[in-house]
Amino acid sequence: MKQIALFFLVLPVIFFILSSPFSSLSSTKTQMKLPKYPLTCDKIPGALSSALVHYVTTSVTPQQTSQEITLTARVLQQKSPCNFLVFGLGNDSLMWATLNYGGKTVFLEEHEEWIRQVKSEFPTLDSRHVEYDTKLRHATQLMTSSKADENCYHIAHPMESNCTLALKSVPSDVLDVEWDVIMVDAPTGYHDDVPGRMKAIYTAGLLGRWREKGDVDVFVHDVDRDVEDVFSKEFLCEGYMVEEAGKLRHFRVPSHRSSVGIPFCPR
Repeated sequence: MKQIALFFLVLPVIFFILSSPFSSLSSTKTQMKLPKYPLTCDKIPGALSSALVHYVTTSVTPQQTSQEITLTARVLQQKSPCNFLVFGLGNDSLMWATLNYGGKTVFLEEHEEWIRQVKSEFPTLDSRHVEYDTKLRHATQLMTSSKADENCYHIAHPMESNCTLALKSVPSDVLDVEWDVIMVDAPTGYHDDVPGRMKAIYTAGLLGRWREKGDVDVFVHDVDRDVEDVFSKEFLCEGYMVEEAGKLRHFRVPSHRSSVGIPFCPR
């Protein structure tokens, strides 16, 4: 069964390779005609082959299901190479970086020791430490106070926001990037004494709205839990929700800087 699960994990990566401009196996109707000169054989990039080898030989179960992974992989295939921000560092991080081959992928992680462990195995991954000052048990109180605070519905750079949900411990060079895709799969959020994802979800939406133009695709994992469900609907907006697969919810948040008078959530 593990081999079957791993096959579905690697499937989006294989799909990406076969259909990307980096692959000599990519084909269209116009490419079906065989040229009269000898065919060349291009190697796939080393990063892609390393990721494939890793995932077909590992026995570690990924954080997301194949259905959930495919949802994000489809968007990355359309947008990559792009700027991809991931809240969380885990067993699937190499896959995310590989699916955005040629782009900028940054992972934000709460546990420094875990960062060291992952970097020892995958030194090319760009992972940054982030501290959280919240506890999951305060989620209801945070939601109540934030909904009553107009600052939380004012669009600003995260470092300049006066909303208590703005995550300001993120390195400034990360906050200054215009992210195209954001995945919220951290921090820890399964019992009262862990940080919870309240600030991560809010800040993901703020980064999208603060873009100069265009939009950001935001994915929130574990939406079967109260915090992920309620905070994503409130601050990423149900009106911006595109689709949902398993425990993964997909939002597309447009720039609010490029449109004067646009409401925080669509009416």
